[in-house]
Amino acid sequence: MERGVTRSAEKRRRRRRLFLGAFALLLVVVVILAVLYVVGVGPKEPALKPTFMERCEAFKGYECEDVWNAFQLGYVGKDPCGVTHEAYDPLMVGVPFRSTCNRLMFWSKTKDVVHNFTKESSCYVTVEETLLGSVLDGLTWCGKEGSNETFTTGCPGWTDCENNPVRSFWNRVSADFADSACGDVAAMLNGSIATPFHPDSVFASNEVKRFHFPRVKRLQVVLVSQENSATNCTNASLKNLQKELDPKISYECREVTEADLHDCSARPKEFCGNCW
Repeated sequence: MERGVTRSAEKRRRRRRLFLGAFALLLVVVVILAVLYVVGVGPKEPALKPTFMERCEAFKGYECEDVWNAFQLGYVGKDPCGVTHEAYDPLMVGVPFRSTCNRLMFWSKTKDVVHNFTKESSCYVTVEETLLGSVLDGLTWCGKEGSNETFTTGCPGWTDCENNPVRSFWNRVSADFADSACGDVAAMLNGSIATPFHPDSVFASNEVKRFHFPRVKRLQVVLVSQENSATNCTNASLKNLQKELDPKISYECREVTEADLHDCSARPKEFCGNCW
C-alpha cells in the first residue's frame, strides 16, 4: 500500500514538472516573438502591394507591376522623414496624367461630399479617381534605411515631418494633377467652416498656384454646405483665393447645398456645365 502511494505521488510530481517545463518554454517563445516584433523581424503588418495591385488593375492599359516598382523607388530603403516629392519623379514620368479639359474637380475639406458627388455624376474627375490617386487613397506607407520592404505601420504622420513618403507623394501628385488642368476647372470647398480657402491646404499651397492662363480659362468655386450656412462667397478667405489666382483666369463662386449636389448629380452629362 505504501509503495502504491509513493508511486502515485511520484507521478504527480513528474506531471507537475512537465507542466512547469512546458509553461516556461511557452513563456520564452512569447518573449522572443515579442522582441522580434519590436525590432521588425517578427510577424509583418498587412502588405500594401495586394491593395495597390487590385486597385491598379481596375484601370485598363497599365502594367501594374511596373507602376508598383516605380512607386517603390520613391521610398524603399530611405529614412521615412527624408523622402522629398522629387523622389516620385520616376513614377510620374511613367504614369503621366491624361488631361481632360473642363472636367477636373479640386477640393478642400469636402472629401466625402465631393466623392459622393463624382461617383453619382460623370461630369467631374478628382485626383483620387485617377490611377495614381486611386491606388493609394487612404493608405499609409514608408520604408526604412537598410530594408527593401514596405511598411504600413510605424510610419510618420502627415505633420510629423515635412518630407515623409505619404505627404510628399500627395504634394507631387496634386501638383501634376493641377498642371494637367485645362479649360474650366472646378473646386469644391467647405462652406460650413470659417476659412474655406485655408493657406495650409493642398489646394491653396500647391494646386491653385499651378493654374495658368491660357491653359486654364476659368475657376468655378462650389461652396457646399448644409442649409443656412453662415459662410458664403463673400468670405475673406475667398477674396484671398482671387488674389492668388492668375488675374487672367475668370473666377466664379456658387453657393450650393448638399441637397443641390444630389439633384445635380442626377442630370445627364450634357448638362454638366449648367449643374449649379
